[in-house]
Amino acid sequence: MTRPAGRVMPAPFPLVRDVPALKARRYDLLVIGGGIYGAWTAYDAALRGLSVALVEKDDWAAGTSSASSKLIHGGLRYLEHFEFALVRHALVERRKLARLAPHLVRPLNFVLPVWKGARVGPFQLSAGLMLYDLLAFGRQPVQRHKHYRRERLLRRYPFLAPDGLRGGFRYGDCQEDDARLALTVVAAAQGAGAAVANRVAAESLIQDERGVHGARLRDAETGGRFELRAAVTVTATGPWTGKLLGPLAPRMKLVKGTHLVLPAIPDCHSAFLLTAPQDGRVFFVIPWYGRTLVGTTESEVPDADGVQPTEGEERYLLGAVNAWMPALGWTPGEVLGRFCGVRSLQAQQTDNLSAVTREFAIEQPRHGLVVPIGGKYTTARCDSALIVDRVQQALRRAVTPATTDRAPLPGAPEGDFAHWQGDMLAQLGAAGLAPDTAQSLAQRYGTRCARVLDLLGENPAWGERLHPQTPFIAAEAVLAQREEMARGLEDAIRRRMPLRLLARLDPARLDRIAALIAG
Repeated sequence: MTRPAGRVMPAPFPLVRDVPALKARRYDLLVIGGGIYGAWTAYDAALRGLSVALVEKDDWAAGTSSASSKLIHGGLRYLEHFEFALVRHALVERRKLARLAPHLVRPLNFVLPVWKGARVGPFQLSAGLMLYDLLAFGRQPVQRHKHYRRERLLRRYPFLAPDGLRGGFRYGDCQEDDARLALTVVAAAQGAGAAVANRVAAESLIQDERGVHGARLRDAETGGRFELRAAVTVTATGPWTGKLLGPLAPRMKLVKGTHLVLPAIPDCHSAFLLTAPQDGRVFFVIPWYGRTLVGTTESEVPDADGVQPTEGEERYLLGAVNAWMPALGWTPGEVLGRFCGVRSLQAQQTDNLSAVTREFAIEQPRHGLVVPIGGKYTTARCDSALIVDRVQQALRRAVTPATTDRAPLPGAPEGDFAHWQGDMLAQLGAAGLAPDTAQSLAQRYGTRCARVLDLLGENPAWGERLHPQTPFIAAEAVLAQREEMARGLEDAIRRRMPLRLLARLDPARLDRIAALIAG
């Protein structure tokens, strides 16, 4: 069954939690899981003319897809494991995503210092970065790498440990807000004709001797249960795949990663790629929304439910960053927030989790069931195109090409982004917003900043900050509830905007924000 001819497509925003549409018909495709892979799969399939339903048991990107390092990158460290095809694949996607969503995916300079005794010396690093630039051939959103002498590094970054510092390199990758990007792709899927709903959990598959025919769903807001029949079901459920599929689930390795949120490094807008002295693992130090992300750890876990950052992981990350940036002297008391996520990777036999491949794979344990495994946030778009190819094959239809790399994502301005951003910052400033708030809005909402300005016209008090030390304003909480399918406080302050990660929120402030959303 395909999209009815002549049907008028809805706008991407406002997002509509369309449970009645889920109950009303049989679909070509049911996508279970509203992370970045589920979102791209639903969007791609809808663009190819399939009737699509997308459901998520919690909130969009509530799992692993809001717990990443917030990067769109080639994965420089994967070169060490000779995964050249994966790196090339990711660098191609980096360029495409920066074009599709320049308001959400933006360049970020990385510094790679080198100290005496480093496991990888300057010559090897130089060769690796040259290869990184070569694999990214074509017009890229970032600069090519450059070597820095020791003296220049210490002048620019005086907090680096001077003892044994030999110099270093600068290279480019991109940064994003993972939850925001996933939400935007969900909106694009709706705009392409998909029926989408969060807080709808898949409790079991509908199957018989012929295969899988959809799923039994539960609306968490009403408690009502219903069946959704679909010709093909994709379980984009990551580390929760085993819980849903039981014995049908392919073998996976579940790897937990923890990040810390720390204060901003004064006068520093560069990220750092460092190696933990405890065990030689690579980790990042990244500026993000006026704070610093430090991560990630890697540890295998048996289950994704209830995972939390541990004190041991906090000590590990603080010890690693303080070893190479001793002047910062960060202590546990300065940790503003912490978060962790669980990735599902292919079940390789190795004790080195960093060496487990991030390559993407697809399995089809039964007719009508497609199960993706592994992958990276950066490559989710093109990986999802392979998922939809399999769906079309399962439907016994001709495989048509993906077109998700053509149209800009919702909110992406036309023409030169820098010129558009300058104009938008001026408009937001004229509305009385501080420069950091204006910058945050432009880089999160793009052209939907016009809706923020509409809300400020409706109620100027909505221009007030939700917390004095973050750029987010009350109008964003209102917009989250009205147009972005936020169903409660956590949806708004953790994923529509990362307020929960960036500031310590006392109960009185939380009550005020909750009252604003409820009102």
